[in-house]
Amino acid sequence: MRQTPITAVHEPSAADSPTHPSRAQVQSASRFLRAGAYCLLLIIVPICGGTAALLAQPTDGLPRGQTLYREHCMNCHGTTGKGDGPKAPFLSPRPGNLISAATSAKTDTELLRTIAHGKPRTAMPGWKDTLLDEDQQAVLQYIRSLIQFSRSPAAPPPAP
Repeated sequence: MRQTPITAVHEPSAADSPTHPSRAQVQSASRFLRAGAYCLLLIIVPICGGTAALLAQPTDGLPRGQTLYREHCMNCHGTTGKGDGPKAPFLSPRPGNLISAATSAKTDTELLRTIAHGKPRTAMPGWKDTLLDEDQQAVLQYIRSLIQFSRSPAAPPPAP
């Protein structure tokens, strides 16, 4: 007499339903979405000159950054960051325009280095001994918020 092997039969359950994903599926999807968002940032940041990274960060540091900017930076860089503060006419070289295309194109790391160590042969001091790292980052976040993108005043090209 020949015996047939016994095989396990999987009975479908509610957990197998597409409307009830397993915990592993949820974790996998979550990792996938986070990785996708990170990759998107890696694409957007170089295109936008680093400003997208700031936009992705919480704005908790903006009020603190604004306070510190007014206290330590505004006299030279001005209220809008154009390098036109009350002390600017008396400085040589003039303070940098923080909202210029050249400054906007710099990475956060480059700008934080300038904030921390200053600029040699200028009136820009280093703030590493005065401001905590978090405060320097808050100032940078505020400086990035000064940049306002607007449409060109030129008329759009004619439609074909």
